[in-house]
Amino acid sequence: MATLLHIDSAVFPEGSASRDITAAFVRSWTEQHPEGKVIYRDLAATPLPHLDTAAVMAGAENELRAELAAELAEADAVLIGAPMYNFSIPSTLKAWLDQAIIVGHNAGPDSTLADTPFTIVASRGGSYAPGTPREDFEFVQNYLEKVLNGMFGVTEIDFIVPELTLARSKPEMAELIPLADASRAKADEEATQKAKALAARLSA
Repeated sequence: MATLLHIDSAVFPEGSASRDITAAFVRSWTEQHPEGKVIYRDLAATPLPHLDTAAVMAGAENELRAELAAELAEADAVLIGAPMYNFSIPSTLKAWLDQAIIVGHNAGPDSTLADTPFTIVASRGGSYAPGTPREDFEFVQNYLEKVLNGMFGVTEIDFIVPELTLARSKPEMAELIPLADASRAKADEEATQKAKALAARLSA
């Protein structure tokens, strides 16, 4: 029985592209692997405290940090909804990372998470793709890839990127609606297929 750890961090519970896409992923995972387990954390509904001196010093002896580390250790795959806020990840997601990364316990050269596949739904209101005017403002994919690989040694990190999510709510972006819709449809399909493939692989 494979276990999926699902993390959402979008502020809004409704109308969030990242939440919609992670939900599509979980539906596909569950359909493919109904006997599997899903551990869910909504970081907007239940934010974690920022890392403080006591928690740093306690490491894995800290109750919260131990709980988060245990969820990661149990997971056969990790799904993270990471919308772009002010060019980077939500502060709640950064707090989760800071609490969950415990050097000498689950992070570092001997990390047991190196072979765990991570799927990141990195939604954004505009486009920051290579070749676009704001390409160098992209600090979601770049950061998460570096921190997951650098701290946990993760080598399988897949990004699903629905872009231009503000096109239907901003009149000045109206001409981009077809591109936004295409990006959303592509992200939905990628999430569905990725979840199906992972569930089949990990439950075999």
